[in-house]
Amino acid sequence: MIDLDKISGFQWDAGNAYKSDAKHAVTQGEAEGIFFNQPLLVAGDEKHSLEERRYVALGVSSVGRLLSVVFTIRKQATLIRVVSARPMSRRERAFYEKA
Repeated sequence: MIDLDKISGFQWDAGNAYKSDAKHAVTQGEAEGIFFNQPLLVAGDEKHSLEERRYVALGVSSVGRLLSVVFTIRKQATLIRVVSARPMSRRERAFYEKA
């Protein structure tokens, strides 16, 4: 698993940042914010980890929205590179609320 205490920042691909905001109305700042709020659930995303290890984080933003953020770790395990950010699905929300 990953050690979030070693993370020093975030990295965004311009296309991914635009897609998350345009498609799902989730800004970069809101998506990054879930990593600083509790509870935060992080699990490996085995289905999408063919080329590089991906993770899914379920958390709450500073404005109270429940978000799902897919990410990878870059630069010697110190940067979170966000792949996508969107509101949690019904199934993710149920899982998050039980945990």
